[in-house]
Amino acid sequence: MKAILLLKDGTLFEGRSFGAEGEKVGEVVFNTSMCGYQEVLTDPSYCEQIVTMTYTLMGNYGTNALDVESDKVQVAGFVVKENSARASNWRCREPLSEYLRKAGVIGIEGIDTRMLVRHIREKGAMSGILSTKDFDTKSLQKKLSQYPGMAGRDLASVVTTKKSYGWSEPVIDVLSAPKPRPKAKYNVIAYDYGIKQNILRLLVSHGCKVTVVPASTPAKVVLAKKPDGIFLSNGPGDPEAVTYAIQIVKDLLNKVPIFGICLGHQILTWALGGKTYKLKFGHRGANHPVKNLKTGIIEITSQNHGFCTDMDSLKGKGVEITHMNLNDNTVEGFRSKKMPAFSVQYHPEASPGPHDSSYLFRDFIKLMG
Repeated sequence: MKAILLLKDGTLFEGRSFGAEGEKVGEVVFNTSMCGYQEVLTDPSYCEQIVTMTYTLMGNYGTNALDVESDKVQVAGFVVKENSARASNWRCREPLSEYLRKAGVIGIEGIDTRMLVRHIREKGAMSGILSTKDFDTKSLQKKLSQYPGMAGRDLASVVTTKKSYGWSEPVIDVLSAPKPRPKAKYNVIAYDYGIKQNILRLLVSHGCKVTVVPASTPAKVVLAKKPDGIFLSNGPGDPEAVTYAIQIVKDLLNKVPIFGICLGHQILTWALGGKTYKLKFGHRGANHPVKNLKTGIIEITSQNHGFCTDMDSLKGKGVEITHMNLNDNTVEGFRSKKMPAFSVQYHPEASPGPHDSSYLFRDFIKLMG
């Protein structure tokens, strides 16, 4: 079937649909990963985003029940140059098109994704609408004009868990026999702003007993559980709008060690007195170079964020910048020099992506110890 993608500035792309039929509005962004599309699709940080993959072929290895980062597909839409009609992999249980169809998510293929990505890089990420039923640009533009966008939006409250739960599954290596789960030595409370499951698996594999709590859980409730450490997760939306989480983290600071990733890093920024701002088109992919300023080592990292910490806003706040993005010199990590708290903007848990930065989970264990 025919499908179209209309951007807010009037730029139109026509292609073929795969997956579900219908209509969906979201922020159009791009991801530079060559594989790992199922992990991207199920990452809650992509809530209300139409994701464009820069690599030309997707779907070639299908989908399965293990390569997920949440309990459902989270993206608003999926844009590819070509969706492979044949899925060839021993782990495949379902082709990508059927996976999206069952999830009710629209996919579009056959468009010039290089042109789309270049347009976003030049003009910035913007709202767009995917449709397989309405092809009237004036009608679609009217619907698009009503979409509020990402800035000022608290989307953590949309994707967070409704009630607390425990997590006990460790990292799974599909190429080897299951390893015994290490004995749980540390009690970790993980705030769910849109948490990825591989973060939880890594915490368990590092000897943590993990309890996941809703984003709005008061600090006194968490402290009553006598945690050894607090984890602040990734998630979608504007960190400045998640005011309740910022206040909760302020209440937790200097009471227990804190480790934040992505949105958790941005929320910690605000809790320490800093600020964030929206990037022109964000960082999304599995090949971003980051320099560890303490060791001088360059890490290739997995990233997915549209907002960033303002480096100048942290001056005089007792904060040390620990990691820097080598593509645009933006802040990728910091630690408090006065309190046991540190965070990174990128994703050390990868999935998809390289594992260069997995040492940060060991650093969290050392901090709790």
